[in-house]
Amino acid sequence: TATALLLVAFAQLAAAQSPVQKALQLLSDLQGKIVKEGEAAQKTFAEYSEWCEDRSRNVGFEIKTGKAEVEELKATIESSTADASAASAKIEELAASIGTNDADLKAATSIREKEVADFAVAEKESMDIINTIERAIGILEREMKKHGAAMVQVQKASGLMQALSAMVDASMIGSQDAAKLTALVQNGDKSDDEDSDEVGAPAAAVYKGQGGGIIDALENLLDKAKEQLDDARTKEMSSKHAFEMMAQSLRDEIKYAEKDLAATKKALASHGETKSTAEGDLEV
Repeated sequence: TATALLLVAFAQLAAAQSPVQKALQLLSDLQGKIVKEGEAAQKTFAEYSEWCEDRSRNVGFEIKTGKAEVEELKATIESSTADASAASAKIEELAASIGTNDADLKAATSIREKEVADFAVAEKESMDIINTIERAIGILEREMKKHGAAMVQVQKASGLMQALSAMVDASMIGSQDAAKLTALVQNGDKSDDEDSDEVGAPAAAVYKGQGGGIIDALENLLDKAKEQLDDARTKEMSSKHAFEMMAQSLRDEIKYAEKDLAATKKALASHGETKSTAEGDLEV
């Protein structure tokens, strides 16, 4: 019974102290919460302060970087403008060069075409003359073997041109062939006169100077005609080679200039794009 009474007394005492303890516990909990909130606030403040410092440094860096970027953009614009101007000037030069070379090539080609046509005519004339002389020599050699009256008239001629006339009269050669040979003799006389003090020397002197024989004179004319033909062909080959070399050189210059022109136009467009981009970035 005494024990039971003691237990009841303790229970009553505990019940009486419970509200106070609860109040203390609440205060203790509140203190802990406040401390934690203060620590959290301190941490947040510290982090914010650090962020402010970092942001301040970053803003300063951004300002400095921005100024550098502005200067760089201005430099890019200036450089692109200069490059574009140089490219435009080069395009004009290349276009002018291409035009000049193209005109030179056309002019040279036109001249060459005329040279080829003139040579073809001259070559045919020379070959006709050579054939005519060879036929005349052949006819004379046959007539000499016959000892005919016609041949006697030819042998009595005092000059080559008179001999040719006698051959026409005797129907040994046609008048057209005689005209060709006469023209050749006259041209030969003119060439000889340029190197002789006896200007206007007669054809008879040429004839007599050839050993007194019509065949000898014709053979000399034949040699001269062949020599002239060879010279003309040599000159034609030289002209052809010179033209081909010049034409190839002009074509190469045009080809490389056109390639350079295309690249320069592309570069000009690139410079313009770079300038526009830099100007746009500068306005932002």
